[in-house]
Amino acid sequence: MRCHPSFRVASRRLDELVVVRRSRRARRWTIDVPWGAPASLTVPAWMSDDEIDRLLHEHRDWLAVQRAKQKPQLRLDPRRISELEGRRAARELVRMLIDEEAHELGVEVARVAIRDQRTRWGSCSATGTLSFNWRLVLAPFEVLDYVVVHELCHLREANHSRRFWRLVESRRPDWRERRDWLNEHGPELLAFRPAA
Repeated sequence: MRCHPSFRVASRRLDELVVVRRSRRARRWTIDVPWGAPASLTVPAWMSDDEIDRLLHEHRDWLAVQRAKQKPQLRLDPRRISELEGRRAARELVRMLIDEEAHELGVEVARVAIRDQRTRWGSCSATGTLSFNWRLVLAPFEVLDYVVVHELCHLREANHSRRFWRLVESRRPDWRERRDWLNEHGPELLAFRPAA
């Protein structure tokens, strides 16, 4: 089923849906399986339809495995919280944690921003602005706490060197478990969209 010269849909069922995009910049093919959205196959513009069909056929089992991993586990109800409520709650919790931790780390925060990032949980700018994804408020408190401390540590170590991780560990010895929770459940959390 052709939808646009630059992409086509390989199947009509949502769980098998693969959007194929041709790109002049792509040198090789890539497959992305985002949570709750159609899989995306990006191919070089020169790749033939037969090669694309062969590629999809060869990777159908892998695609099924990736989809099977995406069974909802967090039981997030889009009707229970609005984005505005989430942002307010996130700002309050982030501010509370910054007030507790910044002094201990000997850092100052210029500004705090609560955002709607699609791929990130937090960031630290060179000017001292800390930004956080509002969806962190839907995670266990320990996870939000870890992300805030992680970004505060970047105000002292603006990289992911050993010194940075030692600093994180000095503040949160169990940071690996908190990071692992985000790695496991983060895609589902990032895909969460509250009801309008």
